[in-house]
Amino acid sequence: MLSRDELREHLVRSRIAGDVATSRENNLDHYSSLANGDPYYALGLTFEHPWSYRDILALMAKSAGVVADPDHRWGQDTIDPDLTIDALDAMAERIAAVLSRPEPRILFATGHPTGLLAIHLPLAAFCVSQGATLLTPAEGWSYSGSDFGRPRRIRYLQDVAMLDDRGALVHTHDAAPMRHMLDELDGDLPDLVIADHGWAGAAGEAGVPTVAFADCNDPGLFVGEAEGKLDVVVPLDDNVLPRYYAPLTERLVTEVSRAL
Repeated sequence: MLSRDELREHLVRSRIAGDVATSRENNLDHYSSLANGDPYYALGLTFEHPWSYRDILALMAKSAGVVADPDHRWGQDTIDPDLTIDALDAMAERIAAVLSRPEPRILFATGHPTGLLAIHLPLAAFCVSQGATLLTPAEGWSYSGSDFGRPRRIRYLQDVAMLDDRGALVHTHDAAPMRHMLDELDGDLPDLVIADHGWAGAAGEAGVPTVAFADCNDPGLFVGEAEGKLDVVVPLDDNVLPRYYAPLTERLVTEVSRAL
């Protein structure tokens, strides 16, 4: 496993953190949209308190390490690699606590099959090796959303839930699939959800213990964490080349093992 300094260097070099590809304009547009009540950016969550644009920017600077200056409106934005590593270690503690229970039940889901799936698959396999049961509710359930045309369907790859569109795995922010999955479980909820985007938001909104990965343009999950609906949110660029996530995944699995 890489040392903390080596991992920090890797995160910056691969642009998982540091100067990330997500632009400042995109980040601020999403923060403004969430502050204006657009449910798309809430990722399945509702909030106890009003969050202004300035409040959200301040939270994202604190939790993800984006530039705090509100006058910085275009160009480069950042994720603090130390915040990424700290959150990753906190996630490991939560996962280890669940795996320490008898017969733990975990649900994995991702809206980023071209990126974050590279973390979810080995982490899911590790959880199984530690005695966890991975839940797979609502496999094959399909629906049509307002932001896309033909129906999408829940499909599992090695017990990680995703959406497909006629056989192609697709990117999604939608919370509807996780809501349906939890409804199908009919109150027999998982001990932990490990997810991202709307999959994580809907689980946290339902009161299920949830840890998540989120990019700096997904403020809804960080607000959910601030209000206690999500346990941990790891800030990172969620769509770099899949192989770049390997050192991050190795640290996560190693830290879970140490905590068990």
